Parts: sequence; structure tokens; C-alpha cells
Amino acid sequence: MGVKVTPGGFAAPGTAMGFRTGTWRIQRPEHVHGIAPCHHACLAGEDPQAWIASLAEGDVAGAWQRLIAANPLPASTGRVCPHPCETACNRGGYDAPLNVHGLERWLGDAALAAGWACPAPAIGRDVPAVAVVGAGPAGLSCAWQLLRRGIRPVLLEALNQAGGVPRTAIPPYRLPRAVLDGEIERLLATGIEFRPHQRLGRDFSLEELETDFAAVFLAVGTQKSRPYSVEGVVPRDLRFGLDLLRHWIAEGAVPVMDSVAIIGGGNTAVDVARILKRAGVREVHLITHERMPHAQVPDYERMRAAPDEIVQALEEGVLIHENRMVRRLILRGERVVGVEIVHARKLKEGERVRVQAFEGTESVLKVDQVIPAIGQVVNEEGLAQLLGQREFLRVEADGRVPGTSRIFAGGDCRPGLGTVAGAIFDGARAAAAIADLLGRHETRPQRGAVVGLDRLNLHYFDHAPRQEPPVLPVSERAGDREVQGGLDQQAAHAEALRCFSCGNCMACDNCFTLCPDNAVLKTRAPLTDGSHYVFDYDYCKGCGLCAHECPVGYIAMVEEE
Repeated sequence: MGVKVTPGGFAAPGTAMGFRTGTWRIQRPEHVHGIAPCHHACLAGEDPQAWIASLAEGDVAGAWQRLIAANPLPASTGRVCPHPCETACNRGGYDAPLNVHGLERWLGDAALAAGWACPAPAIGRDVPAVAVVGAGPAGLSCAWQLLRRGIRPVLLEALNQAGGVPRTAIPPYRLPRAVLDGEIERLLATGIEFRPHQRLGRDFSLEELETDFAAVFLAVGTQKSRPYSVEGVVPRDLRFGLDLLRHWIAEGAVPVMDSVAIIGGGNTAVDVARILKRAGVREVHLITHERMPHAQVPDYERMRAAPDEIVQALEEGVLIHENRMVRRLILRGERVVGVEIVHARKLKEGERVRVQAFEGTESVLKVDQVIPAIGQVVNEEGLAQLLGQREFLRVEADGRVPGTSRIFAGGDCRPGLGTVAGAIFDGARAAAAIADLLGRHETRPQRGAVVGLDRLNLHYFDHAPRQEPPVLPVSERAGDREVQGGLDQQAAHAEALRCFSCGNCMACDNCFTLCPDNAVLKTRAPLTDGSHYVFDYDYCKGCGLCAHECPVGYIAMVEEE
């Protein structure tokens, strides 16, 4: 016989359990694992919210494990990445964006100091091997991700050391070589087979790689500067920016100059400008048709160099002429004595962007050197058949080279990249595609949309200042001394606690404590969706209080079926 429900209350045992209020419901709450804006914007494919959550809980080793699952070089990228994750960070619409790159650097440095090893499976020699050509960030990342999947990578490098552009072209005052060496040595110690002094087109051919390996990943970079002239005029003593930068890093010196004009707006141009000031060049002009970055400047108009580096270059005396282009080289004989520049601007017409010069705005700069830093292209040695007449290798969405079945490419050798973090993502993307090709299919998690500020309940967050690292005074910036310092442990922990945990459960207990029907059950161990809570739909009326009071936008109300 059933329990009788009376208007006065429920006195008999089990009465409340028999009265299932879930039958009233027209909507039900569900957990929706949204994409944090930092994850969506990260060039390396990291999920910063996930590893920052571990860091906030005090699990430093766990945070590092989650970070290197996507990026095996965090101490390096924490120093040189332009960190678009911070521009996207929801916290920027509340007080100040999270210092993601500072936390990444701190975590990477902590791992190096502790001597943590990258966890990787042991792989037998009988496992099919994949050739990775080029040991820069893309190649190192691909080799690491293949190894994690139980695939044997063989890393082929033309130089005697791994590192690529970070080693040969990023100044040590931005990326200390001890940091880069430590991360690369740790990575190679996992069992990645490394073969230096192996150049494509000289020591082996692409055809040989296809015969000897199960797949090939090309991370050959861009080794050849674009031709430069102004109306067909080329100075006799023309030096390219990347060549000058590499010479300075290798030899510690640059040719004697008094006043120079650097053409370009990327990291190479800014780096060259800064090393020339350090070398004692009296006037260093940087001429770019782009604009210095700030909030009101559209992305297509912005200088491609990292904003921090632009600020530091200005502090060090570099003269940046934005929205300018060189109209004419002024020569005495075959030597440059000046440049005529004109106002210019990038204009967007549909999907096309062009540079418009404005007549009547000409002016002259007196310089004795012009240094173009306008980009590099792929060296066709060994790649002529794949390149055709193009400057870069074409790739499909998974990194595969069109028209091939087992050749993939990534990093600077494909168009539109130019960042260390982006190269790391390219390597990881290709490794996942190669794993699929070799029958090692993975289930990739499905997530919701990017979580905007409007999805968060900001009443549950306190304002807190952003933790900033120390920066050397201009008077102390010399040689290889690192200009920007790192956060200390206390600052890193305080910064991690500022994270909004956008779209991801932060175990705050709001849904559990505020549910008027006790229809949210709490678990001891995390569930498969990452939360600690289960909805008891037998007793959930669908009032929506849990969704409204969720600080992070992790609960959504959906129509009852």
C-alpha cells in the first residue's frame, strides 16, 4: 500500500521520496563543457584554463603534466609567444586579463629547476618509424606527440643542434639559451632518435624518406630571404634582417653602421632594431606600413611583432615610423645615403588587403644602410616537386600536403604562420593525423561554444590586480641579460587564483548548496565530465537557480524532451 500524501506535511517515512517534483519540469539543467576564450585563442593548442586550475589548487606537477601534453616547450613559449590568449581572456572585461604567459613561463621554469622528465612510453625498434625533417618547434612538437602515441619518431636536422629559429634567430635577451637547451635536452631524453647534420636534398631525398618511413613530416622552415628592391634598385651592400640577426647571435657582432632603416613590422624587424641599438648604432629607424598595436587597431593593420617587444624597442631608442613605406632609395654611387618614405595604410577590400600610399606626404631619412626584414621563403632544395612555383608548402586542414598520402608539413614552411607557438600546434596537428593514418585512432572530446563574459556570474569574483613580472631598466639592458623577468611562486599562485575558469566546473558547490530541492548530488571523485555533481532529475523542478548562480557558465537550461 502506498504512502498517503496529506496537505499538512509528510510525516511518514519515505514520503518525500515518493513525491517526485521532477514531473513539474519543462526545462532541465545540464552540464555544458564550454571552451574558455584562452583555449580558443591559444596558438599552441593549449587549454590554459585546465592547467591553471591545477596550479590554483597547488598541484604544480599536475599542472605541468597537463601543459606539456600540448606544448613541450612552455618555458620558451612563455617568453616569446605574443599570447593572444590574454587579449581573448574574459577577465580583461572585468579588471585585467590573466597573465597567462607569465604563468606558463613560471611553470616551465619550475619544471626545469626540479628536473622533471617528460613522461613517455618506451617504444621498440619494431614499431614503424615516422621521419620528422627539421628540429625546430614544429618538428620537436610532432616528434613528442608521435612518441606519446606510441609511434617512433626519427628527427632529422641539417644543423648540429636542435632548436630551429629559437636557437638561431631569437636573441638570448628574450630567450636564454640555458632555458632552450634544458627543454630540448629533456625532450630528446624521452627516446626520440635525433640525427643532426642531415640536410634534405643533400644527405637524403624525399623519395628515400617515403620508402624508408611510414610517414613524413616536413618542418623545414624558411631559410631564404625574399628578394628586395625599390623600383628595381638594389644597394650593393644590402643585408637582410634575418641574416644579420643570425650573425649577431652566432658571432656577437654586427657590421659598423651609423644610421639604419629597417623595413618590416614583425618580430625579426624589431629584434634586429634592438640588437643594432645594443651594438651602438646611433639612429635605428623601423619603417612599417602597419600600425603599432592597441585596442582600436584592427588585426589586419597591426604590426606582427609582440606588443611587449615593440614597447621595449621604443624604450631603448628605436624610432618606429608606422604607416610608412619606402618610395625611393637615395644612392651615392651604389651605396645608400638615405630613403624617401611616404605615408601608407593597409586597406581591406572584402577578403583582400592592400597597401595604399598617399602622394604628397613624402619625407627623407638620412641613413647609410637599408635592412629589409620582410620575411623568408622555403628553400626549394629537395622540395622542388612539392613547391612548384610557390614560396611555401600548401597543407590541408590536418597538415597533409595536397596530392600526397603520407607527407605532412607545418611550421614556418607553410604560409601565414611565423610564431613558435603556432609551429608547436602544427606539429601536434600533424602527429594526430599521422596516428590516424597508422590506425591509432583517438576519440577527441566534444565541447560547446566559446564562453563569453555574458555567460559568467561576476558577482562571485573579487577584483584583484594582475601580477606583473619585473623588467630591467633601460640602462641595464646589455648583452645577453634577459630583459623581462619571471613571476615568483607567490605571484604565480595569486595570478592562478584570478582565473574565471570559463565554461569549466570549479567545484564551488553553488549548485549543490543553493538547490531548493536537494536535487544536486555531490560526488567524492570527479566524474567523466570533470565535475563533482550529478543532477537528480526525479526531484529537479527545473527552476534554473543552479544555472543562474553558476559562476563559470558550466550549467545550461535546456528544454525537456
